Amino acid sequence: MTVQGLFSSKSAAAAQISAIPRFAIVGRGFSGMMMAIALMKTVRTPFHLQLFDPNSSVSGGQALSSARALTILNTRVRDLSVSLGDNDDFNDWLCSNAEFRAAVPAAIPGFRQIFVPKEIFSDYVYQRFSEALSARKDITVQVCHEPVVAIRRSHGNRFLLESANPANPLFDTVILATGYGLPEAAETEEASSPVRAQRLVARPHTILLGSGIRVVDHLLQLRDAGYRGQVTILSRHGFLPQSHTPNAADPVFPADTLPSTLPDILRFIRSACREAEEEGRSWQSVMNGLRKHARSLWRALPAYQKRQFNRHLRAIYDSHRNRLPEAIYARLRSELASGNTLVRRGVVVRQGFGGVFFRPAGSPSEEIIHAERILDCRCRGPQMNSRMLTSLIEQGLAMPDELSLGLAVNQRGQPCLEDGATVDGLFAVGPLGLGSLPDIDLVPEIVSQAYAVGEHVAERFYPRSKAV
Repeated sequence: MTVQGLFSSKSAAAAQISAIPRFAIVGRGFSGMMMAIALMKTVRTPFHLQLFDPNSSVSGGQALSSARALTILNTRVRDLSVSLGDNDDFNDWLCSNAEFRAAVPAAIPGFRQIFVPKEIFSDYVYQRFSEALSARKDITVQVCHEPVVAIRRSHGNRFLLESANPANPLFDTVILATGYGLPEAAETEEASSPVRAQRLVARPHTILLGSGIRVVDHLLQLRDAGYRGQVTILSRHGFLPQSHTPNAADPVFPADTLPSTLPDILRFIRSACREAEEEGRSWQSVMNGLRKHARSLWRALPAYQKRQFNRHLRAIYDSHRNRLPEAIYARLRSELASGNTLVRRGVVVRQGFGGVFFRPAGSPSEEIIHAERILDCRCRGPQMNSRMLTSLIEQGLAMPDELSLGLAVNQRGQPCLEDGATVDGLFAVGPLGLGSLPDIDLVPEIVSQAYAVGEHVAERFYPRSKAV
């Protein structure tokens, strides 16, 4: 992939772009790449863009997803377009791929209803990024592999991104797109020596920590690789992802007047799901419809009820929101029915030599579960204690949301301060705002937010003339 300015020297690049706006995107996962595409499509005047990410790859299939083959993607093709207003863009891209058409002939003439691996979606996103860049001869793009350790406001309302490079330039706009945290050194999959640990177990045994889609992904990849040992899934709440319907469930949410308290919302959703199934629809259609109202419902809740939801209901909500393709769900149910995969509910207190110390739900005592391999599949929230986010909060440029799940942001991703003010030129897109914007970790929501940020940036530097 040719990227204008990517491999140019910093001094030469600085000479070319000194007089044009400078934009920085911190993070190069889906949120970061989507933000870059949106800027190139909405800011129609020259600018310089710098992407900060420790990951050295600039090709598809690396920054957006894990390197494993056939990683589960739980969203249909019809909901994965990166082109605002063209929901068929990803489908059209797949239709134009002869190799993919040959591999999935049953879906022709379109692939809107199917699920594809993350790696294929990754290639699509990177190709659209490359095409957007090649169409813009008036912009330059650089990639910096040095991690950003702090962001500071400088004189003139610009931003300094501190990294290992002592000659960091100033930026007019900074967009945080770190998702759940920038990649660090690769984690070891085994908590202890597998050779010594195997002496403690009667048969091969693997522990998976977590309960989301990553757990299912790891489980099925183990089986596909020929692993026949026992697998134990340890989860605090024990809710595994539910199933999608065979075809996309059209959203239904009968709400003239929305409830405003958590108990009333819960009763309302249960009643709506029951009525939908009685009328021949599915509970999935209600959950799809709920997405359109989730943010207004969330904003109306008092802080203590948001904390109650996060403690007691988020796990079950996520299991119904982040669903599995029907065929994958069937494999999961078969695994559980076989007895070779067990789900245990409780708390992992700590990892020890060749196993974990586990406190089952409802029990005051701990037990040791031995295994030769422990894989942590838990999806943690944004790294709020990272030096970069801490630097923003200490300077009063951002603040945590009410539950400290991420940064407090508005619809457009602008960090919100205690007095309701925002900081010009600073944005946090994607999962960083999950505590303020439910479902902002989903692709369609990230796409919409990225284009809204792009439009705002374009208007900030080149305001449209107002009609008199």
